[in-house]
Amino acid sequence: MLGLAHMLGQETAASVATSANPLAPKLPHHTPRAKNVIFLYMPGGPSQVDMFDPKPRLIQDHGKPLPIPKPKLERTKTGNLLQSPWKFSKHGQSGIEVSELLPHVAGCVDDLCIIRSMVADNINHTGASFQLFTGEQTFSRPSLGSWLLYGLGNENNSLPGFMMICPGKALPSHGTPLYGASFLPAYYQGALVSNVSDPIANLSNARRSRQRQREQIDLIKQLNESHLRQREEDSRLSARIESYEMAFRMQSSAPEAFDLSGESRATLDLYGCDHAKTDVFARQCLLARRLVERGVRMVQVLHQTSSHTNKEFIWDQHHNLQPHLSNNCAAVDQPIAGLLRDLKARGLLDDTLVVWGGEFGRTPTAEGTNGREHHPFGFTMWLAGGGVKPGNVYGATDEFGWYAVENPVHIHDLHATILHLLGIDHTRLTYRYGGRDHRLTDVYGRIVQEIIA
Repeated sequence: MLGLAHMLGQETAASVATSANPLAPKLPHHTPRAKNVIFLYMPGGPSQVDMFDPKPRLIQDHGKPLPIPKPKLERTKTGNLLQSPWKFSKHGQSGIEVSELLPHVAGCVDDLCIIRSMVADNINHTGASFQLFTGEQTFSRPSLGSWLLYGLGNENNSLPGFMMICPGKALPSHGTPLYGASFLPAYYQGALVSNVSDPIANLSNARRSRQRQREQIDLIKQLNESHLRQREEDSRLSARIESYEMAFRMQSSAPEAFDLSGESRATLDLYGCDHAKTDVFARQCLLARRLVERGVRMVQVLHQTSSHTNKEFIWDQHHNLQPHLSNNCAAVDQPIAGLLRDLKARGLLDDTLVVWGGEFGRTPTAEGTNGREHHPFGFTMWLAGGGVKPGNVYGATDEFGWYAVENPVHIHDLHATILHLLGIDHTRLTYRYGGRDHRLTDVYGRIVQEIIA
């Protein structure tokens, strides 16, 4: 009875806190394996047959027609089979094969759970990106991070609970829904960091004292609340009120969280900071570690092109596969391995789930002479930490790498599994909107129990 009273007291306290503060921490549905998520997003579709899914048959039949029927869903007609220009070799105690493109990540293979049988429904970037992050290809839906914040709340009162790190002059045109709250209350919108060196522009105001700023915010809050009382609840205005408060609190906490100058030279070198090829993504990954270390629920790290180019889908190798894919891998390989090693050394990998992948993969057949087309029918993603089986390969594509033929994992299944690892039953995490209950996985989703440790 004492135990029951304690549990009921916790639920009551959580309910009261939530009614007063929608971002207050909430109890999960079951014991979680992970507390935080770092999603390393490679926009454009990384080629699975050149990185994580070796296919000897492509070498054997290079230049020959694909001998199995292609699906009706095609963007452009691709040609004959195209072998990978890169060699694969076994690594770690698990003996998992990884391409020579990723020597640093290959050194961490015993911490990875590689899914070689991912399946998506859309063959175009925007729709596939929406599905990867929102579960829906076309219509506006809340993003994964917003669902997590809605279901679990924020553990840090002075930092946003959901952040997207995307350096560059502007977010890609498809990017806003990837961290948007859609019809969820606006509190659960992700915060965008577009400049790692100056992540929160105009955070401090040297012209006004902290006391003076506090007085101004209190006055603005009074006016906003007066405005709000005259009409029905509008989460956008409530979120705006909270954003002022959050910005005020962030003046003391955010500069420290985003300041990398206190990191040791060994840590900076581990990630590849201050090296031309890796510096940008290295700082993104290091910042992601610092944020989850401080309780940020979800951090999405988007690998973006340098600011002098407008190419949005950097992993979109329709031509010149060798130089472009080599450059991409060189930019992210060491930073990703550094992140995994750093999390592990600090004891953070056990309860931080790291997810890597793009919206789909690439065809085993050639587009033109030296490129690959979009391919949602069987591609690779991997997870690490957060309760998944390390040193494990799950699922498989056929001998050419075209179709997922063994244990297919749909995007809905991936979402259900991520939510499960964070203590959430994906069938119970719902929000009433437009006359029906919505959820991240819609009416689909299977927890992939086989990859859970």
